[in-house]
Amino acid sequence: MTTPKILITGATGKTGSRILTRLSDMSIPARAASRGSDIPFDWEAPETWPAALDGIETVYVSYFPDLAVPGAVDTIAAFCDAAKAAGVRHLILLSGRGETHAKECEDLVRESGLIYTLLRCAWFSQNFSEGYLRDPMMAGVIALPAGDTCEALVDVEDIVDVAIAALTEEGHENQLYEITGPRLMHFAQVAAELSRAANRPVTYTPLTLEQFRAGMAEAAGPFIADVITHVCSEALDGRNEWLGDGVQRALGRAPRDFADFCNHAARMGVWRDAA
Repeated sequence: MTTPKILITGATGKTGSRILTRLSDMSIPARAASRGSDIPFDWEAPETWPAALDGIETVYVSYFPDLAVPGAVDTIAAFCDAAKAAGVRHLILLSGRGETHAKECEDLVRESGLIYTLLRCAWFSQNFSEGYLRDPMMAGVIALPAGDTCEALVDVEDIVDVAIAALTEEGHENQLYEITGPRLMHFAQVAAELSRAANRPVTYTPLTLEQFRAGMAEAAGPFIADVITHVCSEALDGRNEWLGDGVQRALGRAPRDFADFCNHAARMGVWRDAA
């Protein structure tokens, strides 16, 4: 068996799981990194990192819970050091737009001395089909602390396409890709698109950050509530109301539209009621 030269952290997440599947389809060996993988990897347990990094040249870095949270900067700094010590050459970092700590993590990767590719992404469209917004959407109400802010929702498949290119092709070294969808959408428009595709009523209700956190804490617990509320406080205040060109630059094509995501998700049956 060929020894993997690629490590995929966040192997069970939205992007990591898809990247592993794509690499497998391409017959490119890769090592999955998660708490439950054959070689366990835990962001909170640095002693697990050396075994996961052994023999690896390129790492896809998807930090859990989010680069925006306090503590991420110190962890990414330590991981960069561990990667260099292990002989890693290239880090591909999944990052988020407008997040203060995420930008600090990007700077650490840039300054690490390693080859880097930064994937700075908008909100995932898939949050409505396989993430924390699916259940509220199925209940008919998307309630977010977004006011009248617009967001350029991005299809995870586009992020994965860019990541695969960076993992398998030359020309993406030391690049920052601003990865967004092709249009800015108010969340009332998002709700309307979801309603049309899913053939069920969906509306948007703006909340304060305090209201949002209280609802999230009840549904998912205080830790998740704190993480998501912190991300919302930075990402949904208007600073991200612009379109990136990362998909176009990396892949030479336009990004997928939110309507296309909705139509595909509906065809796959992700919004059907359980029998």
